[in-house]
Amino acid sequence: MDYIEVKQHKNEYRICARCVMDTSDPEITFNDLGLCNHCRRVEANYVNKRWFPNDGGKAKLDLIIEKIKREGAGKEYDSIMGLSGGVDSCYMASLVKDYGLRPLVVHVDCGWNSEIAVNNIENVVKKLGFDLFTYVVDWEEMRDLQVAFMRSGVINQDIPQDHAIFAFLYNYAHKKGIRYVLSGNNYATESILPRAWVNNPMDLSLLKAVHKRYGRKKLRTYPLISYLRYCYYVYLKKMRVIMILNYLPYNKAEAKKVVQQELNWRDYGRKHHESRFTKFFQDYYLPQKYGYDKRRAHLSSLIVSGQITRDEALRQLEERLYPENELKEDRAYFIKKLGLTEDEFVAILNAPPKSPLDYSSDITMRKWGYKITSRLDRYLIKG
Repeated sequence: MDYIEVKQHKNEYRICARCVMDTSDPEITFNDLGLCNHCRRVEANYVNKRWFPNDGGKAKLDLIIEKIKREGAGKEYDSIMGLSGGVDSCYMASLVKDYGLRPLVVHVDCGWNSEIAVNNIENVVKKLGFDLFTYVVDWEEMRDLQVAFMRSGVINQDIPQDHAIFAFLYNYAHKKGIRYVLSGNNYATESILPRAWVNNPMDLSLLKAVHKRYGRKKLRTYPLISYLRYCYYVYLKKMRVIMILNYLPYNKAEAKKVVQQELNWRDYGRKHHESRFTKFFQDYYLPQKYGYDKRRAHLSSLIVSGQITRDEALRQLEERLYPENELKEDRAYFIKKLGLTEDEFVAILNAPPKSPLDYSSDITMRKWGYKITSRLDRYLIKG
């Protein structure tokens, strides 16, 4: 049944009747039942199309695992996987071991790991017997790029970290001749993320444009990957990115219990808090500069996947983002580590936000690319 789309009046506050997404997303829309476009998109585009939390998903995954093993027979590794120390990637590592795969585990250290995240990584590879390769991004290059992005005013300040992680993982997989990249990304916890709240971390044109305007240090060793390079890996070299958790009824609370009991995993707080940068960025910088709370997207994803109730999400949103003493300590650490003064940080925080369209961007190329690759994707194994 089709429902009427209700026009949103400017400055009118509304919140979804099903999840907790609200008009802090400037592009949100609601139908006549009060359901937001994010909830409806998940149902229409993800469930049983790219996300299979059912017996059918397990059957699909079994076939994928069988193929990885068959093609990897006789090789040192049959796959490669990133490990951040977060619950999703650690739980995936446990599943991978149970399935009998032999991945090369890769961690990209961008300079912001929490102590808990480091311990989690060490415990996981030790307990599971996996080989770990850690790539440490040159700190001066990373610091310079992160400061450049802060000065740029674009909304996704995680791009310098995320781009380095994706770029190194895909480039290294290609270098090692490993076709299968195992990813802990999943729709059960990440199906909702407003387009207005994020810029694509793989947008190399944006990264270079921001660095050219505000950066001061050459990116000599920082990992880079373009959209065309990624397409070359996937469509010509037949690299496959498998999001294993999308083939299972993944429940984050249950996953935490498993990794805590079996892998001595320790909880680091909310989603993505394994990075001290991302913790401060999500819980302080975004609300202060851009006026939104990313917990809404995280909690809404858990609601639509049936992991928490809407009432529980609303209760969590009432909790303080940052305890006062913790905020003071983290703010001082953040400013000092980036080599900023207090005045410089305040000036950046108070400067007007900017769009990626204010800089060079891959957005147009990607739109055309998606039209072409969507036709090709039906022939590929995708996670």
